[in-house]
Amino acid sequence: MPRKEHLKDVRKIVVKVGTSTIAEDGNLSRKKMSRIAGGVIALLKRGYQVVIVSSGAVAAGAGAMGRNRNTLSIPEKQALAAVGQSIMINEYRAIFKKKGYTIGQILLTEDDIKNRKRYLNARNTFTSLLDMGIIPIVNENDSVTVKEIKFGDNDTLSAYVSSLIDADLLILLSDVDGFYHDLKDPVPADEVFEITEEIMQNARGAGSVYGTGGMLTKILAAELIIRFGEMMVIARGSEKNVLGRILDGERIGTIFIGKDRSLGSRKKWLALRKPDGFITIDGGAVIALRDAKKSLLASGITDVQGDFDMGDPVDISTSDGALIGKGIVNYNVEELKKIMGKKSHDIKKILGSKYFNEVINRDDLILY
Repeated sequence: MPRKEHLKDVRKIVVKVGTSTIAEDGNLSRKKMSRIAGGVIALLKRGYQVVIVSSGAVAAGAGAMGRNRNTLSIPEKQALAAVGQSIMINEYRAIFKKKGYTIGQILLTEDDIKNRKRYLNARNTFTSLLDMGIIPIVNENDSVTVKEIKFGDNDTLSAYVSSLIDADLLILLSDVDGFYHDLKDPVPADEVFEITEEIMQNARGAGSVYGTGGMLTKILAAELIIRFGEMMVIARGSEKNVLGRILDGERIGTIFIGKDRSLGSRKKWLALRKPDGFITIDGGAVIALRDAKKSLLASGITDVQGDFDMGDPVDISTSDGALIGKGIVNYNVEELKKIMGKKSHDIKKILGSKYFNEVINRDDLILY
């Protein structure tokens, strides 16, 4: 199928801008940022809605303070992110204002996704900004994030934002032409429909000197996008009119195309949450979940790992280790260890009280 056919219904787009795409010699480049802004505005004039996820805050702060980004400690990076974020957003504001457009800044942490109420608040904020014709510019809240609430890189963040706002297309602009199945082959892959183990292995490698993400983080983002049934393109940000050419269907970069299915808002929220543990289930439970569309019962569980409470997300895997889904549990880990493999009518006798017949209700379950 021609690429233009895949993109014909695209209306809402997330554009992730890598540090290398807007920085030069350790500092932000207004020329590069203006080129990206021009491409975004061209899409807006064609009727698209666009959200920008932009890296560069730490690099901007390090450049302003004359520091080498690669020698910074975590607290120093967080401090310089606070310096650089204001520099970066002011550059964007000046560039877009000159062209007659208004931007809005949104800083997120993984905790904003984990909390359902904050997730919905963020979703509503994006919707209001887009409806008002304001361009949201998103970054991770690096100055306050710690490991437990950190996305880790803006490739991952952009995939989360894409799902959060129900975007039709995520475009990752970087310093590479796309994804290469073979680094010795000078031509990037055109289309990818599934993230295989071979693709994951080929994606391993370092990012640029100014960025944190390499190809692996982009492939992990693609894996999430494909799971949601959405689309993503990896392309070189320095290409002339790169955004317009992508939307015109030109075979530039690599396009990742998800399965033809749509998850509701609650299940997307579940898919975005990081698991607090995992449950292993037997063959009968796999059939019940996949074929009979049933909830997960304690009787089908063979192993439980992690540190989770009632209401937390857990991954679900088969006995041979294959990941098949994720769900919200109705029991904490200690309770589940006591009742796994048991019939539902035995739960009250084992625990002293009965909460739910199901360990994971069908409505709180997604399958891959």
